Amino acid sequence: MKGQSRRIRISRERTGKRPVPLSKLSERSQAARDRGLHLLAAVRDDPTLTPSRAARREGVKLGTVKKYFPSAFKKVNGKLRITKSDRYTETLYVPGADGSPVAVKTRSSKDRSELGEYLRDLGRYLRGDRNALKKWEGMKVAGVELLTDERAIASIEPALSDFSLYRSFNAGGA
Repeated sequence: MKGQSRRIRISRERTGKRPVPLSKLSERSQAARDRGLHLLAAVRDDPTLTPSRAARREGVKLGTVKKYFPSAFKKVNGKLRITKSDRYTETLYVPGADGSPVAVKTRSSKDRSELGEYLRDLGRYLRGDRNALKKWEGMKVAGVELLTDERAIASIEPALSDFSLYRSFNAGGA
């Protein structure tokens, strides 16, 4: 236990549990964790949505979400609320200059949200809105520069069909 912060050491002594590395989670657990991230995003996007209602909508138990994202919850006046942001790690995929998925290791809800907006704007660009990517020119998210060059997008457009965008980038290359 040498080299660990005092807070982590005390927490582990109380619960007797160590966090499970994401790479060791089963496919089913990874899917539940992913639905939990969707729940957090949904509640942050819609302030009128309660965590329990969002859990039903996303098809995940609130206890499961608490298990994977304990610091994303807080109690306010006896009611369970979601924090405004989090620092959980998740790998998302964006198109690279050659059309293949590029892994982006995000470290916050802000990064995940920005990548989602970029993919939405990329879809708008592909449907004809030539100004959709203007705000993303020269920007980086989580250390990865976003593809905005018109020539590069035109050359890889067949790989960026709506089906490819959904399957390759939103589902993590599956």
